[in-house]
Amino acid sequence: MATHKRGIIREGVEAYKIRAIEYQRLRALVEADMEVARRLHAHDFQLIDPTGELLSKEEYLGAVASGEIDYLVWEPDPIEVRLSGEMALIRYASRLELVVGDQRLPPEHYWHTDSYERCNGRWQAVWSQATQIR
Repeated sequence: MATHKRGIIREGVEAYKIRAIEYQRLRALVEADMEVARRLHAHDFQLIDPTGELLSKEEYLGAVASGEIDYLVWEPDPIEVRLSGEMALIRYASRLELVVGDQRLPPEHYWHTDSYERCNGRWQAVWSQATQIR
């Protein structure tokens, strides 16, 4: 919430929508619900993973669909939202458990920074970056 000279201003409805979409996107990735995941990622989506590798939408979602990336747990902390017109930035920490290839990684905490754009009235993730918290 923001403060104002005359008191407290409630956070805008759009910020709540962005959070709800991000929670839906995370659920789709954990459940490998590719129909929902494809709808929530823009056609030109890019992920920079914790190793610094750049993945396109097709590379990333293809790896999730095939099980190459298998999210077992994705527990986000509260999501911070910054909005400006047709763009939104979100940031949050989370605890992830996942399997990459045939290797189960130990549970770790990560920072996530994602950008969303509103296209044809619908918010979609465009860029995503994850950084391991040490």
